[in-house]
Amino acid sequence: MIGHLNRTDIRVISEHLGIIFQGVGVAVLIPLIAALIYNDADSVAFIVPGAFSILVGTLLRKILAGKGQIKLKHGMIVAGLAWLWAALIGSFVLMLAVNIDFLNAYFESMSAWTGSGLTIFSNVEILPRSILFLRSLEQWIGGLGVVIVVIGILIRPGTAAARLYKAEARDERIKPNIVNTVKTIWWIYLFYTVLGIILYILAGMPLFDAINNTLTNLSTGGMSINNNNIGAYNNNLIYVITMVLMIIGGTSFLVHYKALKGRLIDVLKDIQFQAMIIILTLFSILMILNTNLGTMNSVFNVISALTCTGSSIQPTDIMIAWPAYSKVIIIGAMMIGCAAGSTTGAIKIIRIVTILKGIYWELIRILSPVGTVIPRKISGKSVSDVEIREAGSYVFLYLIFIFISWTILVSQGYDGLNSLFEVFSAQGNVGLSMGIVSANMPDIAQIALIGNMWIGRLEIIPVLVLLKSFFDVFN
Repeated sequence: MIGHLNRTDIRVISEHLGIIFQGVGVAVLIPLIAALIYNDADSVAFIVPGAFSILVGTLLRKILAGKGQIKLKHGMIVAGLAWLWAALIGSFVLMLAVNIDFLNAYFESMSAWTGSGLTIFSNVEILPRSILFLRSLEQWIGGLGVVIVVIGILIRPGTAAARLYKAEARDERIKPNIVNTVKTIWWIYLFYTVLGIILYILAGMPLFDAINNTLTNLSTGGMSINNNNIGAYNNNLIYVITMVLMIIGGTSFLVHYKALKGRLIDVLKDIQFQAMIIILTLFSILMILNTNLGTMNSVFNVISALTCTGSSIQPTDIMIAWPAYSKVIIIGAMMIGCAAGSTTGAIKIIRIVTILKGIYWELIRILSPVGTVIPRKISGKSVSDVEIREAGSYVFLYLIFIFISWTILVSQGYDGLNSLFEVFSAQGNVGLSMGIVSANMPDIAQIALIGNMWIGRLEIIPVLVLLKSFFDVFN
């Protein structure tokens, strides 16, 4: 026995981790097609990391893997390691293709896989198109979740799929079993991807741009192929299409399923969808009335922040000069996020609703006669004390990690409000920036933001389980 993990645990973890390593290897080989078409990068930059990931995954499955029932702790450890590995393999590609150091490459890769969208490159337009496509593809895969993508392709129905699915911070079920749920999500995602590409092309966008912008905005990643992001096109129709894609990405796949089935009444009754519309409307009005950014800029930035996409139609140097009020509104949106069960990051609307409802129910309990039974439901679903406590605990943990990284950035001499903006952007997997993220930022600040992006995508608990297991092994 090693701490809380025995040999059986390690073999079970190795089996499923091996499958994911193989999947990551295949994923980084796909942009090789773009490298060959455009002849803009050495094929070795993709082949070596991809083959290495596939080889390590195969060895894990052949040598260390063993039979055993997967438990939730196994799934969480697998999920935590999967994202670290995906970022590592992606960083190898960047190091070989564009000759940057490891930490910058790892930051860029983690940002892409987690859909954060922050970039260390001051000029992305000089990057090879194959690398631009790699970043877009990583965001598209990461939007669904590295583990979830593998479940849909390689894992059979059963306990393993269910444990891995929950480990990557997902609970919603569209179909009775998890694998069919994931496959349904896949088809919905592919449908909107094709739709987005077509809409962008009809709006006058070149095919390569249409593919990349759909992959990044639908996945709420936001990492652009242009220095001025979506603003580079100077086209209101493209801005509107982008806003629609961001809202689609920030909406629960369960809601999409109902909408595509024609059950529009069920869509309108969904508490997260209702709250999203209310928050978008309120925050947009506040931005329009109290800033000089203009209607399009204000609405676009609120949608980008709330959906945790990070796309923008203004250059970073203009955003840095925003009034403090605008930054605070956007920080609020980046903290809340959109729906659970979507591609978005941050705290998520359902937790905010649960906590607010919990406070309201407690007030009613105090004011009501002794013994009064107070119905506690959200969208017709009963809410337990445990769910309210879990939502509160998560928000508390979320803010603790925000505070830690915020103090690190401020200690490095960065402005307090801009530092807070950057940390919320990283941990919410947003990507809007006040110019702090760069290739020259201090290592400690860069490492802190990498950690924020990682825990933000995994929603903290799997990371804590992984770290606890790691310390148990060496104690």
